[in-house]
Amino acid sequence: MAKPVIMTVDDDPEVLRAISRDLQKEYGDKFRVLRADSGEVALEALQQVKLRNQTVALFLVDQRMPQMSGVEFLEQALELYPNTKRALLTAYADTDAAIRAINSTQIDYYLMKPWDPPEEKLFPVLNDLLDDWLANFHPPFEGIRVIGNRWSPRSHEVKDFLARNQVPYQWLDIESSEEAQQLVAFAACDRLQLPLVLFTDGSSLLQPTNIQVAEKIGLQTQAGSPFYDLIIVGGGPAGLAAAVYGASEGLDTVMIEREAPGGQAGTSSRIENYLGFPVGLSGADLARRAVTQARRFGVEILTPQEVTGIRVEDPYRFVQLPDGSEISCHSLILALGVSWKRLDVPGLEKLTGAGVYYGAAQTEAMSCQGEEVYIIGGANSAGQAAMYFSKYASQVTILVRGESLTKSMSQYLIDQINETPNIKVMVHSSVVEAKGETSLEAISIANSQTGETKTVSATSLFIFIGAVPRTDWLDGVIERDSRGFILTGQDLKHGDRRPKGWTLERDPFLLETNIPGVFAVGDVRHNSIKRVASGVGEGSICVQFVHQYLSKVL
Repeated sequence: MAKPVIMTVDDDPEVLRAISRDLQKEYGDKFRVLRADSGEVALEALQQVKLRNQTVALFLVDQRMPQMSGVEFLEQALELYPNTKRALLTAYADTDAAIRAINSTQIDYYLMKPWDPPEEKLFPVLNDLLDDWLANFHPPFEGIRVIGNRWSPRSHEVKDFLARNQVPYQWLDIESSEEAQQLVAFAACDRLQLPLVLFTDGSSLLQPTNIQVAEKIGLQTQAGSPFYDLIIVGGGPAGLAAAVYGASEGLDTVMIEREAPGGQAGTSSRIENYLGFPVGLSGADLARRAVTQARRFGVEILTPQEVTGIRVEDPYRFVQLPDGSEISCHSLILALGVSWKRLDVPGLEKLTGAGVYYGAAQTEAMSCQGEEVYIIGGANSAGQAAMYFSKYASQVTILVRGESLTKSMSQYLIDQINETPNIKVMVHSSVVEAKGETSLEAISIANSQTGETKTVSATSLFIFIGAVPRTDWLDGVIERDSRGFILTGQDLKHGDRRPKGWTLERDPFLLETNIPGVFAVGDVRHNSIKRVASGVGEGSICVQFVHQYLSKVL
């Protein structure tokens, strides 16, 4: 934790040096001593201290300064740090002003110059003031702070990116937080240009891209080598399992993830049916454990980074990145996962990120404190989100098109939902319109049985429906089914014929695509079982096929 600050201000250079020397000698091990030769300079320094989210324990200020008196400085400084202890250094002639300041500025003490010896005339007083301050001191959040508007899509994207990459941050809403408004003023940025991201070193980024944030917080986005034994594209459970098993078995491995390790499963608020975790765990916990395990075995993880194409030049496979560069390998695993299906309803697209969200339960839950939340979806992801939101929202309403949850949701979740008083399930119900100018204000809900449509006020709508593979970039290279899922193994064969262009004498392995040495695992694979444990199983099994392939190539 950064040391709290003791700030001393005096326009006399000799006095300033002397008081700073004494303060540093007595308190330097526990406090950071800052000095300034005028009130104006001190206020500028305080703004930087505030931007770094550091605390000030004590102001020790000379009363008689030319441009700004000590009392005038304290009046302005206390707007930034109202709980800081304050003491005036005064000459005998200024005693009356110091006494008046006890009432006007609520100074805690005034000290007469000179203070020699400090062990008798300075430190005992300051010790009492600092002990009082420490008794009520609550350490500030030490980490990244994000200042923005709750209804700003870009603010949501920054928060979601940090949360999914396991980076602690503090959210400050510009509309409701005085501290946020102060910090924006200090940073001299326009409210319309938010979000503003403040880092612990005092630097900031305005409306940053995910790549800019990633580079600032130390995430690796570029490969350390031009060649690897194994490249894995996608960092969900299947990709992470493949990375752990590949690297642990001696393969030089890099995993490339477009958003954040954990994939769609990483956004789950609670997974309770994963083997070995009787009390359940969050998707973020699972991702964190897997990433730690992968890195322990030497896996390079590039995030956020995207693969835009694949090129084959036997015996090598190349992946192409957005900047035009390439990374080569002997074997490639596609663990691309799936994305939430976009709901084609009037008004939704315009309000996405401004009250309408796909997934993102953990990112936005705190903002929904005491509000009503609507969830679209009837599978486990929707049920897990509803249970999570029920801790914060006054009411959670699940909208389900079917007649019940039983066909698509695990029974343990249905039981939990039925036992939670502030969760309501509306069956035969679909959202047919979203309304609002700059943020969601209302939704229209249609009942397919009665034909009735009603409009209700709503500020938060979370959508958990369908699974769509993002595989268009593989067109013409990797064979896919009509929905875009990747074909592997026996699904590639047309009768007794092997895939077009297949040059090997054997059939494709179970998880191998139409290109030898290129495999697909997890949710992106045709006819795969969409479960976390299934993805982990496929990822680990696939490494055995990789070894078999490499044994004939190398």
